[in-house]
Amino acid sequence: MPTPLARLQPLLPELAARAAEMEEVRRLPADLAAKLAATGAFRMVTPKAFGGLELSPGEIVEVTEAAARANASAGWCVMIAATTALNAAYMASEYASEVYGDPMTITGGVFAPMGKAVVEGEHYRVSGRWQWGSGSANCSWLCGGCTVWENGEMKRLSSGAPDTRMMVFPASDATLHDTWHVMGLKGTGSGDIEVKDILVPRGRSVSLVADAPRETGALFKFPAFGLLALGVSAVALGNARGALDAFHALATVKKSQGSSKTLSERQAVQADYARCEAEWRAARAYLFAEIGRVWTIAQGQGAIPMEARADLRLACTHMTRTGADICRTLYDLGGGAALFEASDLQRRFRDAHAITQHIVTAPATLELTGRILFGLPTDGGMV
Repeated sequence: MPTPLARLQPLLPELAARAAEMEEVRRLPADLAAKLAATGAFRMVTPKAFGGLELSPGEIVEVTEAAARANASAGWCVMIAATTALNAAYMASEYASEVYGDPMTITGGVFAPMGKAVVEGEHYRVSGRWQWGSGSANCSWLCGGCTVWENGEMKRLSSGAPDTRMMVFPASDATLHDTWHVMGLKGTGSGDIEVKDILVPRGRSVSLVADAPRETGALFKFPAFGLLALGVSAVALGNARGALDAFHALATVKKSQGSSKTLSERQAVQADYARCEAEWRAARAYLFAEIGRVWTIAQGQGAIPMEARADLRLACTHMTRTGADICRTLYDLGGGAALFEASDLQRRFRDAHAITQHIVTAPATLELTGRILFGLPTDGGMV
């Protein structure tokens, strides 16, 4: 049987060719979403018990990287749909089958607790509005993080932190607001999701912090926020590779004004391009080394230590920041040609600096991992 990466390969030229179209419509077109769903890319994290692929973290990164190398917005939509399916591992089987059983199901949503869920018998009454709802227009099910309230008071965990849960609901219950007017990742359709006064069964709610996964596969021992960070860094990885490809193609034909040499024949350009290539390879190798180390622990009997989870997050943040640095350098090297919308370099530059804004690989994650490296007391719930 072909691997998910092999099934994705024939679609990559179309993802690349339609990047400008996606930017214009500011979303993943429905026909492309259906084609991606048919490859299984959206089901990489879905448990095998519900017909999913339940791939290893390394395989998940490789598939996402390939999609993002062709088109970063498409890679981002793959990442969001795949990682939100992690909810299935935490749900009772009857609810997980309802949401994730159809092989063409596409899910999305937002972890941030921007909604309110009030306990009402065996349900939650949910209202909220969430930003950054990537790919939502193609989803049949959505989810949104909520603080939980009972008897007029916010519930809290034993640590004192708010009790927050992901509420999973049919996309038909939500209103999608067209707020996605941005600089980068334009083609992801990451507008707002809103629900008002809907009922969600308790069995269709999940806490990635307080709950334990019901599925026992090693993938579900892997840190949930580490898996999300891997997805984000995989998009950065693929996008930077795409920028390297685009500059290579440009440099072999473009000549600066007044020069008989192509960019590729200029010594300064050769050195900078080689440096970017080395930085990309080094960051990728570091990322996969940490994936391999944590995956080995996950396949064993014990829990994954916080220090190992922090090391993984550090590698993800490093990849994301390095990818943006590479795209900036190549954009500079491209000169005036890189300024035009027809140039892939300007889109790669914009997309790279949109990717850096995600909270799981933002600069604040360096503070978190730095505390752990110094051995300081740290709440590891979000690591």
